Amino acid sequence: METIEKVPYFVIDFDSTFTQVEALDELATISLAGNPNQQQIIQQIIDLTNLGMEGKGSFSENLVKRLQLVKANRSHLAPLIDLLRSKVSKSVKRNKHFFRDYADQIYIVSSGFKEFILPIVTEFGIKEEHVMANTFTFDNDGNIIGCDANNPLSQDKGKIKLMEKLGLTGDVHVIGDGYTDYEIRGAGLASKFYAFTENVSRAAVTAKADSIAPSFDEILFQEKLPMTISYPKNRIKVLLLENIHTDAFKLFSEEGYTVEVIASALEEDELIEKIKDVSIIGIRSKTTITAKVLEHAPKLIAIGAFCIGTNQIDLKAAQMKGVAVFNAPFSNTRSVVELAIGEIIMLYRRTLEKSMQMHAGKWDKSAKNSFEIRGKKLGLVGYGNIGSQLSVIAESLGMVVYYYDIVERLSLGNAKKCSSLKELLNTVDVVSLHVDGRASNKGMFGAKEFNEMRQGSIFLNLARGPVTDLKALSENLKSGKILGAGLDVYEYEPKNNDEEFINDVRGLPNVILTPHIGGSTEEAQSNIGNFVPNRITDYINNGTTLHSVNFPNIQLPELQEGHRFMHLHENQPGILAKINNLFAKHNINILAQYLKTNEQVGYVITDIAKIYDKEVLDELKEIPGTIRFRTLY
Repeated sequence: METIEKVPYFVIDFDSTFTQVEALDELATISLAGNPNQQQIIQQIIDLTNLGMEGKGSFSENLVKRLQLVKANRSHLAPLIDLLRSKVSKSVKRNKHFFRDYADQIYIVSSGFKEFILPIVTEFGIKEEHVMANTFTFDNDGNIIGCDANNPLSQDKGKIKLMEKLGLTGDVHVIGDGYTDYEIRGAGLASKFYAFTENVSRAAVTAKADSIAPSFDEILFQEKLPMTISYPKNRIKVLLLENIHTDAFKLFSEEGYTVEVIASALEEDELIEKIKDVSIIGIRSKTTITAKVLEHAPKLIAIGAFCIGTNQIDLKAAQMKGVAVFNAPFSNTRSVVELAIGEIIMLYRRTLEKSMQMHAGKWDKSAKNSFEIRGKKLGLVGYGNIGSQLSVIAESLGMVVYYYDIVERLSLGNAKKCSSLKELLNTVDVVSLHVDGRASNKGMFGAKEFNEMRQGSIFLNLARGPVTDLKALSENLKSGKILGAGLDVYEYEPKNNDEEFINDVRGLPNVILTPHIGGSTEEAQSNIGNFVPNRITDYINNGTTLHSVNFPNIQLPELQEGHRFMHLHENQPGILAKINNLFAKHNINILAQYLKTNEQVGYVITDIAKIYDKEVLDELKEIPGTIRFRTLY
């Protein structure tokens, strides 16, 4: 059973450790509001703070200078405290239970001031008598004029003097971001110093550390103490390939993960070498994740496809390895639709041909074979997210819309459903493909389908390259059967910008070729860069699989008190009963349970009471048919 065991004393700094900021710097921002020299003065204070944290110069003189520059009043403390409440370090806030459960072993030792430290740390259960800090002195008008000079923390080597006076017996572990925190260890008054780098990292401090802690989770993990999450986030490695939007890097980094970015795609052998210690990988369309790659990815938890398609991922192999896959089915819809509309207009007006003639010095002012799109019949092959939105916008421009889809879909506006692909091709003036990249769709549009299209039609493929037989398209363009075409995707696409693009339709008139940029707008890439990381972090943090393309979809509430386990297993009868029998065997109370299955797998989330027998974890992993078991928190 979980019990509170004897642990070392933890001596924790406040500024930039317990909170994300230096409180005196923030106090200056408040007290100097309206001062025309505010920014210059604040920079002086920050510079002095950094000198002190790096162990340079006299700390006591530094503190006096900072207080003189701050020019604060007692009235400024309340807004400062409100600010600091919102600036508690994320991993500290996440592990609030630790400070409450181990309050007897925790001390705050800070060169900051009790007036703003006590209201923050006591809310975490830290004892008031365990808070060691300076105190302000005020004049009759409440102005801060200095600090208690008799307090050792206002003096040089103050933390050493304080710790000697405190006289803690037993192991003492210090957690902080400044040189004065290290000095406790350097003086032999602590057995371990953690350089806390979640908010700020100072080379002079990390060089002296016994261990670098990018989060409080890392400290608890090393100390073998209970964490809110099952594994320190800084130990979760994320690999982002193919120029994924910087928002993704930012979101994963802010979550606490270690992120590596590579601009290009990787071939299978390169990927196998790179993925060995990766927990999350983000790709676009040019990186292929095969079953062989997955076999060499023992730590992989999730794959993010920063695009719509997922045919570049072996979804079944990922599923059977317990790796959840998430994509962005809606995020670039508008961008693709706008490109399609633009190309239809340009093809009917032969704009590209006219432009190239102008660049060559030829003036050809003529209306021959130039048409409006109003009244033209648009045929959509595929009526999903993109097809249906294109339907609405095209209709608003005066086009008449028809669609064909193998899945029954409700028409939007006045769009008319065709009963067969042949019916659609015989009816419309413009054919636009919006199908996915499943293997059965390869080559679905070839000589037979082009033959069914009307004379002088327009053809667009902004969906998947392998869907279209480009040799057949080329022949129909040369014969004049097809008036013009717009292509954004190809069966073979260059791996990088240095490789030559070679294709059957290259050089043909009235053909718009774009390098797979349908979703390549700043808006779309930003949307994708936010959508996919949020789905992955939801999955890792609380087990939610909403929008996963290979796991049963469950949306879960946050669990406030207790522990949460996920169990992915082959979809066999009786596994849920075996799971619950184990909980009953170990006398573990189930608070809530969620189950969803598909044809291949079952996904169970179980919330249990905080106290539980750890032996049950190994037994849950050994249930026959188990694919992956994970403690979420």
